[in-house]
Amino acid sequence: MAHAKNHDYHILNPSIWPFVGAVSGFVMLFGAVLWMHDYTPFMFFIGLVGVLYTMFAWWSEVIAESKVGDHTPVVRIGLRYGFILFIMSEVMFFSAWFWSFFKHAMYPMGPESPMVDGVWPPVGIETFDPWHLPLINTLILLCSGAAATWAHHALAHENNRKDLVNGLILAIALGVLFTFFQAYEYSHAAFGFSGNIYGANFFMATGFHGMHVIIGTIFLFVCLMRALKGHFTPEKHIGFEAAAWYWHFVDVVWLFLFAAIYVWGA
Repeated sequence: MAHAKNHDYHILNPSIWPFVGAVSGFVMLFGAVLWMHDYTPFMFFIGLVGVLYTMFAWWSEVIAESKVGDHTPVVRIGLRYGFILFIMSEVMFFSAWFWSFFKHAMYPMGPESPMVDGVWPPVGIETFDPWHLPLINTLILLCSGAAATWAHHALAHENNRKDLVNGLILAIALGVLFTFFQAYEYSHAAFGFSGNIYGANFFMATGFHGMHVIIGTIFLFVCLMRALKGHFTPEKHIGFEAAAWYWHFVDVVWLFLFAAIYVWGA
C-alpha cells in the first residue's frame, strides 16, 4: 500500500542519464570537430558509444516504468505532447537545409554578380536522374510507412498480434533496403561533399535524412522485440505510437527531398 498511486502523475526519481547524455554528446561533437581537422576520430567514437548507451539505459528505464503502471493516462498525454514537440523541432531542423538549398538554387553565387552569373546546379555537377533509383527509394519508403500503419491498425483496432509483428518486420526490412540503396547511390555520386555548395547541401539534407531512417529502423526494431514479448495492448502502446509517428515524419521529409532536391533541383 505504501507504493499505491493515488494520483495520475508520475514523480521521477533522480537520474544520472541526462548528465551522462549531455557529457557524451559534448565529447562526440567535440571529437567530430577534431576529426574534421584531421585529428584522430577516437574521441568522437567514445562520445558516440556514450550517447548510444545513454539512450539504451534511459529508455529501458522508461519501458520499465510503463510495465509497472507509472504511465497513467495523464502521463501518456504528456508523453504524446512531448514527442509532438520533438517532431516539430525536427521539422525546423530540416527546414534549415531546405532553406539553404532553395536560397542557393534561386540566387546562385557567381564570380561577379550573385544573381546574374551564377548557375544552378554549378557547372560540372552531374545530378542524379530522379526517375531511377531515387524514385525506387521513394516507393520503398512509402511502402514501409504503409506497413507500419498496417501494424499499428492491427494492434490498436483489432488486437491482432500476428499482423502487428508481420507489419513491423516488413517495415523494418524495407527501411534497411532503403538505407542500402541510399549508400549505393552515394557511392556512385558524380560530385563530392566539399568544394561546391550543391554537394554540401545535397549530402547534408539527404545524409541527415538517412541518419533518421537508420534511427527510425532501430526504433521499429525495438518495438518489434517488445511486441514479441507481449508488451503492447490496444489501449496502451505509446512507445509504438511514437515510433509510427517518427516513421511517417521520415516518409514526409523524403517526399519533400525527392520533389525539391532530386526533381526540381536537377
